[in-house]
Amino acid sequence: MKLYTVHAEAPPPPGPEGWPEPKARPPVLVREGFSLAAAIFGPFWFAWNRLWWEALGFLVLTVAAGWLLPEALATIAVPALHVLAGFEARDRLRARLARRGQPLAGVVAAPDLEIAWFRLMQQRPDLVRAAP
Repeated sequence: MKLYTVHAEAPPPPGPEGWPEPKARPPVLVREGFSLAAAIFGPFWFAWNRLWWEALGFLVLTVAAGWLLPEALATIAVPALHVLAGFEARDRLRARLARRGQPLAGVVAAPDLEIAWFRLMQQRPDLVRAAP
């Protein structure tokens, strides 16, 4: 069973009578745990997910470790940085969503993403109405 965190913004206030309801951004489900893609691809994964500062910091640390450390230490430090990126990637993604106005709204346990959306519809139909 995998855990997914649900990030959704508060519903917008209703508009004037007779006007269409304002739409909220759809909720985002982020899987909990290690991200193998972030560990392998590093700064590319961060940039793909629009985590620009994290991508730049990871790139700078990796290049600095490769150039400044002795070769014996660099062969340990660079893979360690990649493993650290894999463990931290989804937490950084959650922090970006919270900064963007989509704080944590709940947690869903499911074997895959489709069933997680189904369970979210059962638990919180008010959030799923905003989905496209």
